[in-house]
Amino acid sequence: MGNVERRIAELGIILPGQLIMPAANRVSAVLAGEMLYLSGHGAGLLDEDAGVPRRGKLGRDLTEAQGYAVARAIAIKMLGTLKHHLGELDRVRRVVKVLGMVNCVPEFERHNMVVNGVSELLFEVFGPQIAPHARSSVGVAGLVEDQPVEVESIFHVSV
Repeated sequence: MGNVERRIAELGIILPGQLIMPAANRVSAVLAGEMLYLSGHGAGLLDEDAGVPRRGKLGRDLTEAQGYAVARAIAIKMLGTLKHHLGELDRVRRVVKVLGMVNCVPEFERHNMVVNGVSELLFEVFGPQIAPHARSSVGVAGLVEDQPVEVESIFHVSV
């Protein structure tokens, strides 16, 4: 077990076994050189017992705190995808970019606070040398199956 996986265990995080299922024209991640691009991860991918909402619009159906919890759960799902593709999470050299899309009413303006659920989880796991990343958080009119949040990301990894 590597350092990152020990840290995950210390935090009480259990990585999921279920991954984004590839289709004929897309996959859960693409490795290009030393960059690993993760496909969008959404709440529809969360385990049934994750204890967070899988559907709903921020500012109408869900609170900011619930959105944060969804984003954090999605970050854990992303770690599972990373582990699947890399074999060892210590291969992550840097979290490069996170894009969080928040399904919300037009008046909801705290997308950044929702997407903090991802950024803060990655910081807890990878620490101050690896985790700080560029980030965008945007509000969208809708997501597939009315999911509250979707996140895609880019990681610099050792090959």
